Amino acid sequence: MTPPRKLHIKSYGCQMNVYDAQRMVDTLGAEGFVETAEAGDADLVILNTCHIREKASEKVYSELGRLRVAKEEAARQGRAMQIAVAGCVAQAEGAEIVTRAPTVDVVVGPQSYHHLPELLARAGRGEPAIETEFPAEDKFGFLARPSREAIRARGVSAFVTVQEGCDKFCTFCVVPYTRGSEMSRPVARILDEVTRLTENGVREITLIGQNVNAYHGEAPDGSTWTLGRLLYGIAEIPGVARIRYSTSHPNDVDDSLIAAHRDLASVMPFVHLPVQSGSDRILGLMNRKHGASDYRKVVDRFRAARPDIAFSSDFIVGFPGETEEDFRATLALIAQIGYAAAYSFKYSPRPGTPAADMQEMVSATEMDERLERLQSLIDSQQAAFNKAAIGTVVDVLFERAARKPGQLVGRTAYLQPAHVMAPDNIIGQVLPVRIDSLERYSLLGELVATAAPVAGAATPLVFIGG
Repeated sequence: MTPPRKLHIKSYGCQMNVYDAQRMVDTLGAEGFVETAEAGDADLVILNTCHIREKASEKVYSELGRLRVAKEEAARQGRAMQIAVAGCVAQAEGAEIVTRAPTVDVVVGPQSYHHLPELLARAGRGEPAIETEFPAEDKFGFLARPSREAIRARGVSAFVTVQEGCDKFCTFCVVPYTRGSEMSRPVARILDEVTRLTENGVREITLIGQNVNAYHGEAPDGSTWTLGRLLYGIAEIPGVARIRYSTSHPNDVDDSLIAAHRDLASVMPFVHLPVQSGSDRILGLMNRKHGASDYRKVVDRFRAARPDIAFSSDFIVGFPGETEEDFRATLALIAQIGYAAAYSFKYSPRPGTPAADMQEMVSATEMDERLERLQSLIDSQQAAFNKAAIGTVVDVLFERAARKPGQLVGRTAYLQPAHVMAPDNIIGQVLPVRIDSLERYSLLGELVATAAPVAGAATPLVFIGG
C-alpha cells in the first residue's frame, strides 16, 4: 500500500485564504495527501499568499528562500518535495515567481485551485505549471467536499465562501486585479455546504466574500437572492445557531440585509463595515463612492433595526494627499460611531493600482503619529465596550478547551473571547455566562446554571461613541 504523501499549507492574510486552504486540503486529500504541521516533513508545501499588506511579495520570497533549503535537504534524504505558490501574490506576479525563485514548481491563482492535481502532475513531468487565468467555470463546482472527519476536526465554527471578487475598484486595492470581478455562488450549493457542515457539528457559519453583501446568487427557481435573503435561508437549516458575514461595503447594504438583522436571532449583531476614512475628499480620492454622511446613515439604519448592534471597521492613515484636517475628520467619525473593534493601517502603495501613481505622499513620521492617535482612540472604545460587559449575562458559543486546565473558551455575539471554568461536553453549545471580569481583551465569567440554553440570541449590549 502506498503511504500517504504529506501536505503543508501556510496561509497569509484574509479569511478567504483560510477557507481556500481548507478546500485545497480537501481536494488534495482525494489525491492521497494528508496534512502535516512541519514544512520540512512535507512532500508538498503550498504558500497561500495575500497581496493586501505592505511588502507581501517580499515576505513570500523570504519564505521561499527557507523552503529552498528544506527542499535541498529532502533531496539529500531521497525525497522529492514540491513547492507551490497560490493566492493573490501568485495571481499578481505569475511566471515572475518562478524566475525569481526557480525552486517553485507550481504557481496557481485563487480561481484555479481545482487545477492543482493537474498542475502538480505537470510539474512532476518537468513541464511548466503556472495557472493565473480567470477561468469561466466556477471553481467551487470542481473542488472536493470536505470529509466528515475533516469538518469535525475543524471545530464548531466554519467559513463558507458565497462571493468572490470586487467591482468597486477602490484606488488603493488590488482585489479586482487578483480575484477578478464579482461572482456569486448558486444558492443551492451554499445551502448544501452549510447543511453538510451543521450535520457534522458546526454551529456557527461565517459567510465570506471580498464584497460579501454584493451577493446576488441564483436560486433553484431561477430567482436571484440577495445576501439578506440568503441569511433567511441559512437560518432555516437545523443546527445553525449563529450566522455572521464579512466583509461588507456600505453601498451594498440593502433593505433585505437590514431586515435580516431585525428578524433573525441567529444573525449576530456585529458587522464589519469598512469605511477607510472620515474625510469626504479622501473618500473621493479612494473612489469609495460614498461620503462620511452616507456611511453614518447606513450605521443608523442598522441601529434602528437592531439597537444592540456593534461595528468594527477598517481605516487607512496617510493616504496620498491626506492633510491633518482630513485625518481629524476620520477621528471625528470614529468618535461619533463608536466601534467595538477596528483594523488600522498605514497606507502603502500596491503596484498596478491608481493610488500607486499619486504623488502627494504623507511622510512616514506623520503616518506613524496619526496611526498612534487613531489606534489610541479605537483602543479606548474597545476597552469601554468590553468593560460594559462586566456584570451582564451574555450568550457564549463554546469552541474549545483553553490553556488553563478545566477552562473553556468561547465567543460572545460580538466575537469577544470568553473564558469559563466548565466541562468540555458543552463545546458546541450556546449558553448564558455572567461576566465577572476582564483580562486584556478576554472576558472571564461563569455559567448561569439555572438558565436554559439559548439558540443564538444575543443579550443586548449597547455602546455609543463619545
